[in-house]
Amino acid sequence: MKKTNANILIIDDQEDILFACKMVLKKHFETIFTINNPKKVVELLADNEIDVVLLDMNYRIGFEDGREGIYLLKEIKTLSPKTTVILMTAFGKVETAVEGLKLGAFDYILKPWDNEKLVSVVKFAVEESRKVRKKIINSEKLDSFFIGKSTAIQKAYSLAVKVAKTDANVLILGENGTGKFVLAHYIHQQSNRKKEPFVHVDLGSLSESIFESELFGYAKGAFTDAKNDTPGRFESAQNGTIFLDEIGNVPLHLQTKLLQVIQNKSVTRVGESKARPLNIRIVTATNLDLRKEVTEKNFREDLYYRINTMEIKLPSLHERKEDIVPLATFLLEKITEKYEREEIVFDEKALEQIQKHAWKGNIREMENRIERAVILCENNTIKSADLDLDIISFSTFEMEEMPLSDIEKISIEKVLHKNNFNISKSAEELGLSRAALYRRMEKYNLGSTD
Repeated sequence: MKKTNANILIIDDQEDILFACKMVLKKHFETIFTINNPKKVVELLADNEIDVVLLDMNYRIGFEDGREGIYLLKEIKTLSPKTTVILMTAFGKVETAVEGLKLGAFDYILKPWDNEKLVSVVKFAVEESRKVRKKIINSEKLDSFFIGKSTAIQKAYSLAVKVAKTDANVLILGENGTGKFVLAHYIHQQSNRKKEPFVHVDLGSLSESIFESELFGYAKGAFTDAKNDTPGRFESAQNGTIFLDEIGNVPLHLQTKLLQVIQNKSVTRVGESKARPLNIRIVTATNLDLRKEVTEKNFREDLYYRINTMEIKLPSLHERKEDIVPLATFLLEKITEKYEREEIVFDEKALEQIQKHAWKGNIREMENRIERAVILCENNTIKSADLDLDIISFSTFEMEEMPLSDIEKISIEKVLHKNNFNISKSAEELGLSRAALYRRMEKYNLGSTD
């Protein structure tokens, strides 16, 4: 019987379990690793490309709640997204395993296991790992290609390349959806820390009650639910890069705590007094004007200068119009790959609409609209209706440069299309009588007035 070429890792603190599981699986898979100490997981995953992990849920005598297994599951999914995880648990502890499935585990098996079932589940997990690996590779391949040709975006990425090789703190500015996360990750990938963790923290989504414990970690017993010593996001980024998104939304009293960590290059877990040294690169981002926030006393000036060794401004799509159609084509290719669809193209009218649209939500809005279109389109062609955009959409600046007659025509055409040329609804929305609307439609040659 030919073995499947796959690397399987079994993690359990009981040697007899490791031995029995290995004996079953080594008949079917090329390489089997076993470890009895969960602290060795990080090192092993760093040195080996693991397809499947079989993960025990409990490691300490007297502790059967599965919390350690859940914590390890999160660590494995962060360190190696391509790896699939199968949880191993005793009968009666299924609820914790189900929680693990919600957090990204592929499946679970009960101890004692049925050998045939064990092999079958691992084989399916290997197949899933290959699919995930292919998607990630394709995604990374696509993400690395498109930057754009506009002067503004070229300047931003040129600065990013220069600063990446240093450990200087970087502040990325830009409207919502301009690609701040992508640029932060690009800086990490171009740096000497690229093989170490890249940890993204959306500060805007952290409530004040969990801000410190999430970022700085906590000691066992520090608060009611603190069952174990737990590192925070800063420690998780050790030797790598931490990306603090939406830093402008952090309240003043918490900015002080953030400043201490950045300034001292160390972190103290909640409930401890010992400072733990940090070796990390800090990249931050915001859509706010931080200089204005400093002037208005909403943001600490000393924190602003700490995070702003290098400032990079990302342009909106309105500022890089020559990149709009190439970007849309790039995103279409990426999304088509994601859904494993055949080649899909835009028709001519859809491309015209993409070029004219204001894209107030920038790249994020464009990606959302194209993903919707990929799902809805027929015959592998995206049409205007699939994009669900306003028929004509101009920025305020462009509108200011137009004659009043053009603005009136655009407004009427937009409302007519919105209401599927229902004259009564359109006239009411425009504040015109039906007769007045008909006259304007005839004047601007907007559809039939019969």
